[in-house]
Amino acid sequence: MTQKKELTHFDSSGRARMVDVSDKNKSAREATASGSIIMSKETYALIKEGRVKKGDVLTVADVAAVMGAKRTPELIPMCHPISLTGVSVTFTDGVNTEDGRVSLGVEVTAKCVGETGVEMEALTGTAIALLTIYDMCKSAEKGMTIGTIELLEKSGGKSGHYKKD
Repeated sequence: MTQKKELTHFDSSGRARMVDVSDKNKSAREATASGSIIMSKETYALIKEGRVKKGDVLTVADVAAVMGAKRTPELIPMCHPISLTGVSVTFTDGVNTEDGRVSLGVEVTAKCVGETGVEMEALTGTAIALLTIYDMCKSAEKGMTIGTIELLEKSGGKSGHYKKD
């Protein structure tokens, strides 16, 4: 799929604006984003064994991802408030990295029926889940690294289907 070359969030004088979507047709839209957080094997073991002092890390991060997706327009200035019809969160088992650490993955899928897409909600939900994991585990390890947050797939709307290669 060829990417659009024009930036839609600027008016003719170059000022930032919220795009007017009032003439767009409503359609079912879905987007999935992912990201990861890299940590020591010891910190990962604390999460998996439920020994983090602040509580069940993945359950709290799941709720945080949903909350983040729902509050996206409050955080991203030109983002439209939309009525989400669903947000799902999955965590991948930790994968050992070359340097002996563990990478824990998060994937967030957001859905709506509306005039504009849900990519930002999926991306924001992913970021908030990862930040929540960091926050809950920082007393055990401050050197965790939040990795690439990216859009994996989106469907619906005028631009159609996109899937990352």
